[in-house]
Amino acid sequence: MGTTAGQQLRALFYVLSPGESSFRTLEEVPDYVEKSIPFFIAFIVLEFAVSWVQQHKLPGRINDGISSLSLGILSRLPDVLFRSVDLVSYIYVWNNYKLFELPWDSPWTWYLTFLGVDFAYYWFHRISHEVNILWAAHQVHHSSEDYNLFTALRQSFLQRYTSWMFNLPMALFIPPSVFAVHLQFNLLYQFWIHTEVVTNIGPLEWILNTPSHHRVHHGRNPYCIDKNYGGTLIIWDRIFGTFEAEDAKVVYGLTHPVNSFEPILLQLRPLAHIWNTFWATPGFWNKLSVIFKGPGWGPGKPRLGLPEEIPVVTGNEVPFNPSVPAYLNCYAVVHFAVIMELYIDLLATVTTLSQENILLRIGIIILSLTSFGFLMENRPKARILEIIRCSVFLGVYKLGYLRNQLSLLDYAYELNKLKSLQWGFVVNSRLNPAFSPLAKVLFSLCIAFWGIQTMRRITSSKEKHL
Repeated sequence: MGTTAGQQLRALFYVLSPGESSFRTLEEVPDYVEKSIPFFIAFIVLEFAVSWVQQHKLPGRINDGISSLSLGILSRLPDVLFRSVDLVSYIYVWNNYKLFELPWDSPWTWYLTFLGVDFAYYWFHRISHEVNILWAAHQVHHSSEDYNLFTALRQSFLQRYTSWMFNLPMALFIPPSVFAVHLQFNLLYQFWIHTEVVTNIGPLEWILNTPSHHRVHHGRNPYCIDKNYGGTLIIWDRIFGTFEAEDAKVVYGLTHPVNSFEPILLQLRPLAHIWNTFWATPGFWNKLSVIFKGPGWGPGKPRLGLPEEIPVVTGNEVPFNPSVPAYLNCYAVVHFAVIMELYIDLLATVTTLSQENILLRIGIIILSLTSFGFLMENRPKARILEIIRCSVFLGVYKLGYLRNQLSLLDYAYELNKLKSLQWGFVVNSRLNPAFSPLAKVLFSLCIAFWGIQTMRRITSSKEKHL
């Protein structure tokens, strides 16, 4: 079932009525998250404009923004191959163990599910901060040292494999179609609260999770640690003693910053740290505590660690921001836009693609996002990786596996072809992206450019050793 642009916009703020968002079957439930991508882009542009007008500065950086978007794309790639584990587990319990069935079209069912999903999210979110192995999956969302709408899209691809269990009690009586709607709404609502341009929304601050409350949650100041876990509502934090109002200026990020823009590293490094700590810690019970107690725990310490060990925030912290040439930022933005288009096209056409084509596109996306991370850190190996990436992309493109891609380049190419009509040439108006010269020229030039850069670096290194 389709949704109008107005309904999709209101879905971002959880203000659709039960009558507009109740469905008999799971198959009828729209993919609100996928349909929100244009609104994500529009609101990010709006945030940049408002921030520039209000504060005469931009709310983020190119390197951190690309990193956040890369992590967001990675987090959604499993959905291309598999059905959401949240829904699969929920449907299984519903089909085999439900106690009774609430009516899918009742407003009472809708509002009960709204509360149930948000309550489950509060406890999942809280435990994800208090159990080390779950924190390893969740921490990637907190790894940005900026706080803007890009940060909202900075998600973990591992977290979905731990969150599903918190929703299962609802499967005993709430239909999957109702649950699927609120699961998406709860996620979408949390997009707009990742901003500094909205300061306070008055009396609603007492009930709703707001930008002010969530800024505290993302802070690494000692007063911000383990506070404000709510998704849509802040009442759970007020009830269970985890609420903290925004006070001193918030410094964002992890208490021990990762200092990287490489998406795979950001996702997996905490697991490597747990692995190393597990084997370095003596005693069987201590080893289990490394996994299941808080990330600040150590032998002889309380479950969540010692508050006095949280690093002091001075307000003069400098975010990780390697110096890169301006042209490199432009290059990364252009190529990220190409990969973003590939990702959006993959979501739109996944049911029509072969398994081989799907896996090939996923591989190209992961390789590209990794390479962009290397570029944003100006790593020496970034040049070699870009040569490999552009060569692979060009080869796959020539073979026709990306026939629907690079539409902007292809559109420009078709305009040039159409202009030739006035000169009497015969033009085939059917778009054939697989053989677009502009795509071939772009990636061929990139391969040549990075090849020259690599040779210069090798030559310079040899001269230094002479």
